[in-house]
Amino acid sequence: MLVLVVGLMIFLGVHSVSIVAPGWRAATLARLGERPWKGLYSLASAVGLALIVVGYGMARRDPVVLYTPPAALRHLALVVMLPVFPLLFAAYLPGRIRAAAKHPFLVAVKLWAVAHLLANGTLADVLLFGAFLAWAVADRISVKRRPADESHEVPAAPPRTANDAIALIGGLIVYVVFILWAHRWIIGVSPLG
Repeated sequence: MLVLVVGLMIFLGVHSVSIVAPGWRAATLARLGERPWKGLYSLASAVGLALIVVGYGMARRDPVVLYTPPAALRHLALVVMLPVFPLLFAAYLPGRIRAAAKHPFLVAVKLWAVAHLLANGTLADVLLFGAFLAWAVADRISVKRRPADESHEVPAAPPRTANDAIALIGGLIVYVVFILWAHRWIIGVSPLG
């Protein structure tokens, strides 16, 4: 469990610099330059993510069950997951979906975390998905309070009317692939049972 917790601390810590220390971030970015900053940020993120993957895998071998979700919650989780991939696409494809969601990436992370908390009840699940949910909520609050020039928007494609269709159709295709095949292949567990 320690590996998972350390991974979460590194990964979410790096992604929380703008939330907890925007002045330090700006000063360090100015001192190092954009490329070295992004390189260190990416390296720390990769280390954190690797530790999360390894730590979660280790924790799944000997799970500590906190609660056992009823089958209905697992079915509800599939419904909650439905908009996640279209929202992830919309984060990079400006259109009505992106405008309505304001920060579709953060909405997608929150829905992903909630869906997985509904369907899974081990300590590792609560730590992993609960940490990402807490981070996404904190980041959304932080983004609301940041000046527009400090919002760190993700680079996106140019606005086009087709972007919503691409986000919706592409996202739903990825959802179906994930549900029917990819989740089992990547995670080792089918969300369908």
